[in-house]
Amino acid sequence: MERRIVKIKSITNVTHDVIRIVTEKPEGYNFIPGQATELSINKSGWQDKRRPFTFTSLPENDYLEFIIKTYSGHKGVTNELLTLKKHDELVLHPVFGAISYKEEGVFIAGGAGITPFISIFRSLESKGKIGANVLLFANKTHMDIILENDLRTWLGSAFVNILSEEKTTEYNYGVINENFLNANCPDLNHHFYVCGPPHMMDSVLKQLAHLGVDENSIVKEAL
Repeated sequence: MERRIVKIKSITNVTHDVIRIVTEKPEGYNFIPGQATELSINKSGWQDKRRPFTFTSLPENDYLEFIIKTYSGHKGVTNELLTLKKHDELVLHPVFGAISYKEEGVFIAGGAGITPFISIFRSLESKGKIGANVLLFANKTHMDIILENDLRTWLGSAFVNILSEEKTTEYNYGVINENFLNANCPDLNHHFYVCGPPHMMDSVLKQLAHLGVDENSIVKEAL
């Protein structure tokens, strides 16, 4: 798929460091829930600086949505996105991604690693097929939880949070480890969908292997 230039329709805040960018959708532009594209900014000095971001809208929507964690201390694409406004332009590059929905299972996300799952859950919810899916979502504090209200509406008690830097009575405290996995997914004979920062991914994948989860049952982004 060739490069496509799209205008920004809106930019809004989701959390203290996460933004939602909605753009035009080119005619015939397709993706599968869970997939991503590389974005660059269509202005001098930025057209060739690409970063991967996941689609959080649905394929049938007449717009594209990206929920993006920003890093104001970094002098890169995500920081530059904070300077953009309505009618500024982004460049879409080819669609890619190995994450897609197979069947019911356990979704394990860390921070902005939730983004591939947002489109998947939206798609399932729109079809009345959330089913017995479970989401284990790790963040530093409750202020970092992306789309908490939406996820709770879609998943109910199957939406399980854990915070590593904040102790409260409302959320689990700590990190995702084997005890946490055993407590929240006693049946290991189904699919596991995993996405998060590299160190978290490495840890969770090792834990799943130690618990005897079939590697072929794990859905993750291809390296």
